[in-house]
Parts: sequence; structure tokens; C-alpha cells
Amino acid sequence: MNLFFRLLWLRLVTRFRPPCPMLGPCRTPFRVLPTDLDVLRHMNNGIYFCLLDLARFDFSSRSGLAAKMEAAGYYGVVAAEAIRFRRSLQLLQAFEVESTVIGWDEKVFAIRQTFVCKGSEVASAVIWARFLKRSGGGVAPKDMLALAGYDGPDLPLPEWAQHWNEVERQKVPLDARRRSAEPA
Repeated sequence: MNLFFRLLWLRLVTRFRPPCPMLGPCRTPFRVLPTDLDVLRHMNNGIYFCLLDLARFDFSSRSGLAAKMEAAGYYGVVAAEAIRFRRSLQLLQAFEVESTVIGWDEKVFAIRQTFVCKGSEVASAVIWARFLKRSGGGVAPKDMLALAGYDGPDLPLPEWAQHWNEVERQKVPLDARRRSAEPA
């Protein structure tokens, strides 16, 4: 809840912003605040992930999906995420997060979210999102797409995302992970 006031602000202004397509892109504007900075006086890497959450909230609200999910008793969770930083954001810089669904499989949606400042990419993340029922259990992507009213073509996960998913889904015991991380 470290971005509570930003969340409140988004809830207020989202209704005045134009709707966005169901699969994106959705552009959410932000500005680097003093509370976003780390000791090196640029935006802290942890803040990026928090702002991605807010941008996905904006995306689901402006696409109309949030209201449909609430009515159905569904909610989204992040199953995995990866980010790559290209340059820093400084105090008071304005930037946008552009969110776009890039594909799905039988369990997850992949959403690419890019931080853009002055037309240049600052950082890019891929979020693997799942949807769950408040009553318990998961919601298949095909059911989420039906709820959203999406009748377009399937958008399979890109090959690199499929590979990443396969590697991450492997059940590797924690002690084996520790051994592989130790220097030889």
C-alpha cells in the first residue's frame, strides 16, 4: 500500500480517460515523486513493480474488464514477472507505462508493460497473470476472454514466453536450486 494515494488518484481520473482496447495498448501517465527515489536519487527498482500494478489496474478499468470481473467474482494475480532496465528515471520526470496483452496459454496471460519517457523505452517488463475465483479455483483464459466479450483470434504466447514458462514451471527442489547457485 505504499502507493495508496496514487491508487486513489487513478480511481478518480480513470473514469475521465478514454477507454482502451481489451488487449491494449493502454497508456497510463505517471511522474517520479520524491518518495520513489532511492539513495542514488533515481527511481527505486521496487517502485517499478508497484507502478506496473497500478498500470494494470488502469488497463482493466479502462478496458471495461474490471467491472465484469467484479460482477463474476474473479480477481487477477501475478504468477511471474521479469523486468529489464535500460536507463534511470529521475525526480519529477513524467513517463507512461504502456500495457499490452501479448498472448496466452491454457493458464496464463502474458502482458508486456513498457516504461516510456520522452518517446524512449526506460524499462520493459513481462507479467504472467492468472485469474482466480473468489469462491476458489482458477479461471481459464478462454473463460476470461468470453467474460470480456473478446471474439478475436487466439493470441498464443510468443515462443520465448512459452520457453520461459516451461522452465519456470519445472519443479526444482529448493536445495537443488541452492546447490546450483553455489560457486564451484
